[in-house]
Amino acid sequence: MSATADIIEAAVKALRAGEDEWARTPLSGRRALLDQIHALTEANAEEWVRIAAGIKGLPADSPLLGEEWVSGPYPLLTATTALAGSLAALEAGRSPVDGYTITNAPENRSAIKVLPHGIFDWLLLNGFTAEVWTKPGVDAGTVRAKAGLAQRNPQQTNGIGVVLGAGNIFSIAPLDVLYQLFAYNRVAVLKLNPVTDPLLPVLEKIFAPAIERGFVRILTGGAEVGKELVDHPDIAAVHMTGSSITHDAIVFGAGAEGAQRKAAGTPLIDKPITSELGGISPTIVVPGKWSKADLKFQAEHLATQRLHNNGYNCVASQVAVISSDWEQKAEFLAAVREAFQRAPVRTDYYPGSAARVSAARTAYPDAEAVGSDGARTLIFGLQADEAEDALRVEYFAPVFGVIELPGAGSDFLRQAVRAANEKFEGTLGANIIAHPATIKSLGAEFDSAVTDLRYGTIGINAWTAVGYLTALASWGAFPGHTLDNVQSGIGVVHNALLIDDPERTVVRGPFRPSPRSLVNGELSLAPVPPWFVTNRTGVTTGRRLTYFAASPSWAKIPGIFASALRG
Repeated sequence: MSATADIIEAAVKALRAGEDEWARTPLSGRRALLDQIHALTEANAEEWVRIAAGIKGLPADSPLLGEEWVSGPYPLLTATTALAGSLAALEAGRSPVDGYTITNAPENRSAIKVLPHGIFDWLLLNGFTAEVWTKPGVDAGTVRAKAGLAQRNPQQTNGIGVVLGAGNIFSIAPLDVLYQLFAYNRVAVLKLNPVTDPLLPVLEKIFAPAIERGFVRILTGGAEVGKELVDHPDIAAVHMTGSSITHDAIVFGAGAEGAQRKAAGTPLIDKPITSELGGISPTIVVPGKWSKADLKFQAEHLATQRLHNNGYNCVASQVAVISSDWEQKAEFLAAVREAFQRAPVRTDYYPGSAARVSAARTAYPDAEAVGSDGARTLIFGLQADEAEDALRVEYFAPVFGVIELPGAGSDFLRQAVRAANEKFEGTLGANIIAHPATIKSLGAEFDSAVTDLRYGTIGINAWTAVGYLTALASWGAFPGHTLDNVQSGIGVVHNALLIDDPERTVVRGPFRPSPRSLVNGELSLAPVPPWFVTNRTGVTTGRRLTYFAASPSWAKIPGIFASALRG
């Protein structure tokens, strides 16, 4: 037996024993475990961010370190708190969604309002909302009755799950481990992506209480370790994050034989497989009458959607859809160029980035290189045609394209939604940017457009990543994909209310930051978001938000606002 096989066998043996203890652990003990992980996340947050900075080549004084606070320890802290709340409700004989507003959503759906929930949400994310929509035909009573998933019967465990971790956003893998434990009631082995191997020591510290009791194991290694884990007879289920190409190689195998298996629908793996994959997330820019400040801010919004984490995000927007008839089109595109030009330069830390940028420039010789490093790429003149490389190849790099469609108002919006649904690869997230007056004038037609979009998270004047950061929201592809046409994946994660089989999350944000929002009649106090790549105080705000999430206190609110308002 090889050394790798020995390590895997030891992990599986520990997890088999741990599953028995997990079955014996009551909801109160599971809440205590979440509290321990929460406290250890707080205690190790600084080390987490320091290691993340080293992986991504970010200097200690980089303003981009705010990304690592907000997408690293912060969402793990909010998730442990939210999951503990769901378990407490179940312990008390209540549904996890009790106390949350449930309303009717279009086409016989129900909508659970998950943001804001409580006064602190209202203050810190003022102007942002999020709803989880069910599939059609699910009423509020059914939502309440089924919320809790496997924690409704905690003694009935479901084996060992493998999590093949992501290498881009460092909270993804630990959040996926929590979902195996609590949504599926499985103990879990996490195989880190090699990019994130330096995080092993800090993740082992954070998950130490679960590791000591055999509920979790964390392994490193290359593709061969992942394959041995996936193929192990004692592994009950697999969850992976990555690209559809990687998914198909794992599920069907590589090369011509893998393609044949995919065509025949005969996967190599005979066990449940869930996934959160990427795609070509569109941003639909609805024409309207915008001020110069609006144009600048929304151009920075687009630049953030692409350049956050240097484009290494599964939900990074890759293509904007705008109106060719918009009177302000040229002015807006000039602002987009400027925003991409001014965004901070960063290291191409993710493997293959330069090659993917080169492939985009080869496919589009007229693409524009922008930024002081010349690595960012803007592609204009795209067609709404699935033959376009930019609509089917996830570049996972600082490459951004623009499609122009004719029309205005509802006519443009219908065309844009049709293109997003029919021409773009993937269904993880889609964004709509629209002036409040335009949204009001479109009325029911705007609501229909949101309903018609077949995406797992929809952001309206808010990047869909806000849905990722909302622990109570579901996160994943639009339902209905299959192993042989996986698109952006199968199943959801996060979903701390443990809602049964949600369809999508709809996030809304302010069109303008405060104080312009208030001056223009929007009831929002939110300043420039800390995740914007142009935010000057994102590090301080991100750190303060993280430690607030660790232990909320009224005394911490003024410091967060003071930093955020300087952004």
